[in-house]
Amino acid sequence: MSAAVQGGGPAVSVVLPVRDGEATLGAALKSLEAQTFPDFEVIVVDDGSRDGSGGIAREWERRDGRFRLVRGGGGGGSGGVGDSADDAAGTGREAPNGIVAALQRGLAEARGTYIARMDADDRCHPERLAAQFELLEGSPALAGCGTGVRYVPEGTVTARAAEYAAWLNSMTDWDTVAANIFVECPLAHPTFMFRARVLAEVGGYRDRGWPEDYDLLLRLWRRGQRFVSVPRVLLDWGNDPGRLSRTHPAYSLAAFRACRVHHLRKSLLKGRSGVVVWGAGPTGKALSREFAWQGVNVLAFVEVDPRKIGQRIHGAPVVGVEAVRGEGGASGALHVGAVARSAGREGVRGAVGGVGLGEGADFVAMA
Repeated sequence: MSAAVQGGGPAVSVVLPVRDGEATLGAALKSLEAQTFPDFEVIVVDDGSRDGSGGIAREWERRDGRFRLVRGGGGGGSGGVGDSADDAAGTGREAPNGIVAALQRGLAEARGTYIARMDADDRCHPERLAAQFELLEGSPALAGCGTGVRYVPEGTVTARAAEYAAWLNSMTDWDTVAANIFVECPLAHPTFMFRARVLAEVGGYRDRGWPEDYDLLLRLWRRGQRFVSVPRVLLDWGNDPGRLSRTHPAYSLAAFRACRVHHLRKSLLKGRSGVVVWGAGPTGKALSREFAWQGVNVLAFVEVDPRKIGQRIHGAPVVGVEAVRGEGGASGALHVGAVARSAGREGVRGAVGGVGLGEGADFVAMA
């Protein structure tokens, strides 16, 4: 019997925010009902929906006591069977408070030892919660985990999206996650399952104008917490081009860069004289502008293209690989790889190792 059950609550609380998700919410909840692991609750946080999302969640609450409806992130209580004031469009509805407020509301309502995430346009495979619970129960050193994902419908998946899904699905051991923590968010947000006490220690989610899931993982990483993915595809990830992560400025490339640089400043860049950027292409130039904006000195760019060596970019010289041989921690600079594609990053890693820079100490891969 789990500690959560012994304490009177479920083992796992699934936090599922929704806004105007009636087209997919029922299927998402049905996939949770079908879990082989039964000891869970689902907290559906309706963030100001104008469609029938609240009614769908309320019907699930009536038929299965493990499902609960709560309203928004700005107050209010459980939807409840008797809460009918908002059945009519525009009557008694709260204004949307945003994804972070909805997530925080869900965390406040959760009673489980573990907190899992889910979105209204995704579907869990039946073994998802069981596999994550088993991994975390058997791995006390882990703060949490994700799972492998596949985009659906498959016919809409671009080559870049497929590459990203494959990258996510490779994050199954801590060494790989740690080496890539500043490349991208290493776990898919709808697959999160974390120990509730760990999330409480960092205050849960926060709104800083950049991706709330990535910000959370980087704060956990800075505190020495570890997380990996279960090496199985256990979630079908909705690939709707209108989803929030595709349209909201908080999930833009610029917002991701700002998030990475902020957390690098708070960790590996402490006490350093600045950065040396490996890559003078569009990714390196954009990253250097963000470093400068956040007050970090860009000391040089490293390039393998002889046509670029000798130039200056934003006032910093472009040098060849041999110019930085042996200039690791002693130089006072942190070397950062700035290449967007996986193959290019591996090439930079090889060159970095060849001149005596240690990954995680003198060098970190970014995108």
